[in-house]
Amino acid sequence: MNVLHKTPDLADAVLATLAEIPFPSVDADRPSTLLTRCPAAGVTPLHDVPALAQAAGVGHLHIKDERARMGLGSFKALGAAYVIARDAEDGNAKGRTYVTASAGNHGLSVAAGAQAFGARAVVYLADTVPEGFADRLRSFGAEVVRHGAIYEEAMAGAAQAATDNDWALLSDSSWPGYLDRPYTLMEGYLVLMQEAVAQMPAPPTHIFLQAGVGGLATACAAYARVSWGDAPRIVVVEPEAAPALYASVKAGSAQVTEGPESEMGRLDCKEPSLIALKGLARDADDFMIISEEEGAAGSTACADAGYPTTPSGGAGVAGLLAAGAFRSDLGLTPESRVLVILSEQAS
Repeated sequence: MNVLHKTPDLADAVLATLAEIPFPSVDADRPSTLLTRCPAAGVTPLHDVPALAQAAGVGHLHIKDERARMGLGSFKALGAAYVIARDAEDGNAKGRTYVTASAGNHGLSVAAGAQAFGARAVVYLADTVPEGFADRLRSFGAEVVRHGAIYEEAMAGAAQAATDNDWALLSDSSWPGYLDRPYTLMEGYLVLMQEAVAQMPAPPTHIFLQAGVGGLATACAAYARVSWGDAPRIVVVEPEAAPALYASVKAGSAQVTEGPESEMGRLDCKEPSLIALKGLARDADDFMIISEEEGAAGSTACADAGYPTTPSGGAGVAGLLAAGAFRSDLGLTPESRVLVILSEQAS
């Protein structure tokens, strides 16, 4: 485990390279209003978990529990499905084909949104994605295409299919020339943080946010700053096998990283979303990378406390538990009040 403390110079260097990239949205009211029309919509719970707080050596640990979000099992239900709902509101979804690559729950959100609004979903999966997940996508009417050994190769295949077939590419990442849909998708994630702000009994001193390409982390961090200002210390947690945000902030510009396959598979993304990188360069305080063992320990601790999840879903908890020698540097004390997101159900 290692921690990079963001400095003004590091932030300024990243922001200077992303001048043409928008900051993430903080307009939570629009997705909240639209998603309340969905029959499956509902507020997810916030739990105060004393056992985990004691294990972490903090005063309170609050878990925003996304495991049952809209029946899809993760926070991703708020993302792609919201983009398709916005298209449907404008009369542009029915009959359309949406194509994406997925390492997990994003594909389910695309599939469910397409099914709900009379569209078609095509989801590209790398060879590492289990066939059981492919079957779950098919149960929502999606067509599954196997392409490439890793997520990035599947994403390249999806992007090429969108160009070749005039399909709508719906990625949860962003890059130059592809900004509008991921910007809207991340706006959907604001709903969970808007709920958490209303549910918290007091503002947190710390927020630990797991990140893959960074969409969840940047939406939560941006809304936390609007709601609570500079007070919470925001720590972004990534696997050592895929330290895209950590490496990018350290280098002062977006980096493509390399590493082995991570058991934190939903976070195993080697390149950051540029909107997310820009938002987190502004809003996050620290960037932490954790080992596979530390990720596994986090999910085990969650299960033992009665909140089973995957190593990806519990990575925020894992980061907190692994803080160890960095506790003082991170300002963690026995009085700290920590907020984490339990982002997906156990597989």
